[in-house]
Amino acid sequence: MNTTTKLTIPLLDLQAQYEPIKELIKEKMLQTFDSKYFINGPEVELLEEKINTYCGTKHSVGVSSGSDALIIALMALDISAGDEVITTPFTFFATAGAIARVGAKPVFCDINPDTFNIDVTQIESKITSKTKAIMPVHLFGHCADMDSINTIANERNLYVIEDAAQDIGSSYTSADGTPKKAGDLGTVGCFSFFPSKNLGACGDAGIVTTNDTALYEKIKSLRMHGETQRYHHKYIGGNFRIDALQAGIISIKLDFLESQHDGRRANAKFYDTAISSCSTIKTPVILDKCKSIYNQYSLISSQRDKLKDYLTQHTIGNNIYYPIPLHLQECFEYLGYKQGDFPVAERVANEIISIPIYSELSNQQLDYVAKTINSFVNA
Repeated sequence: MNTTTKLTIPLLDLQAQYEPIKELIKEKMLQTFDSKYFINGPEVELLEEKINTYCGTKHSVGVSSGSDALIIALMALDISAGDEVITTPFTFFATAGAIARVGAKPVFCDINPDTFNIDVTQIESKITSKTKAIMPVHLFGHCADMDSINTIANERNLYVIEDAAQDIGSSYTSADGTPKKAGDLGTVGCFSFFPSKNLGACGDAGIVTTNDTALYEKIKSLRMHGETQRYHHKYIGGNFRIDALQAGIISIKLDFLESQHDGRRANAKFYDTAISSCSTIKTPVILDKCKSIYNQYSLISSQRDKLKDYLTQHTIGNNIYYPIPLHLQECFEYLGYKQGDFPVAERVANEIISIPIYSELSNQQLDYVAKTINSFVNA
């Protein structure tokens, strides 16, 4: 490759995302300061209404983070010590961390080698008399196989907690031909608005969605230390409130989210064609029933570490999600898992690498990334 053409491309360019909406954000910040509604209030209620409309759900509760969304969902479903929740070891720590935080036991299940989501063919073998829920993760913006998961859950009377932290706006078409968005596919959906997400706040924030009115009322109460009215506590909850300022910013960004997704899908389509398909590189697999939002665009390479070095040398941002599966994390040694228990997750952890996919990428930048990867493959 001609080194004179070298570009510097970050993995994510938040400044480019911010520029078109900068004045709207500034105005919203001033409005919030003037209103003095810093906790709950109209901005939070507006965001919750807009999320319901966007996701197709009946109820939403804004919370303090995606991690807290998982914790409050588990608390609302009375999952606690002695209970088990089946999930994937190939995910961000908060998935299993939330289960452990409420005293329950994470039970891991290997992943599908194409989508990196939980392997639904292995779930039933993990179910015991202690199992209370299945927690699929819609990884990288691609929904898990929810028809299969919901069938198992319905037959076994289990809850389904969607870890949709990376998945707001993605959709899944069920066997009856009905497309539904993430957050509307289980008992409860949990989203993160961490700044690097497709819909990111200017700090920590999250939201919980559900179609169960009684569950919604309980989650809303748990968010405020279990209050049902001022100083009357029905539950032992916590401080899981979303800041009004974050709610207002997210609400603005939500209006632009579909165009962001369209840009990411267009960039993914370019990569799918432009990046050489060979034995050393595999581009993402998107199932026909799913519409991905490409929170990440992740390649599989048997020479991942060399590819990472090559991309870094050519000033292309990249990252590895996730280098150590959760069953091999030191804090989960007490669960008794060992190397080799989940071979697909372990292999993917050693071969996966994510490259820039944000919608603001120029044609020149996209071309540079693809040509750099192809030069590595053909070296």
